[in-house]
Amino acid sequence: MRHQTSLDADYFEQMFRKSPDPWGFETRAYEQAKYAQTLAALDGRRFERALEIGCANGVLTAQLAPYCERLLAIDVSQAALDLACARCSSLPQVTFERIEFPRQTPADSAFDLLLLSEVAYYWDDSDLQQAADWIASAVIAGGELLLVHWTGETDYPQSGDDAVQKLHAMLAERIVLVQADRQPEYRLDLWRMGA
Repeated sequence: MRHQTSLDADYFEQMFRKSPDPWGFETRAYEQAKYAQTLAALDGRRFERALEIGCANGVLTAQLAPYCERLLAIDVSQAALDLACARCSSLPQVTFERIEFPRQTPADSAFDLLLLSEVAYYWDDSDLQQAADWIASAVIAGGELLLVHWTGETDYPQSGDDAVQKLHAMLAERIVLVQADRQPEYRLDLWRMGA
């Protein structure tokens, strides 16, 4: 049975209070392969101001940081952020904020990279629309949106495919497709913001 509304902060807070790595970000081969593909999609480019939405315990954040002059990583769970801060303590270009996106949004905008890795399917249609509206104004022309989502069965408000397809439709006039890869368990979509 699927959740009908977006998963709230308490859901994630409980997950990280039970385990510092509830989805096996540090240990699962699936995660390691997905992270390698995610970083490969950046093709060595560097970004001035990047935003990672849903940074969890910071495993991907630490790997993304070398590509960024400044990286803002946000999450709804304070327990997750505490782990991420400790993991990235030697990376001065990374800052963290507890933000319940998309109901809350960063004060900053003008990002040239926005990463949504395994997060958009937690949002219902209303929150997807709110996210799309904010993204359209917060990512600069020529900036990139990188989405990576599990495509298996979930009880979340969206499947990975549905979340990406809906966001694409909501942003369709603003984005250009750069890359679309489908692996056995996940999809990777890279979009560029138009003028």
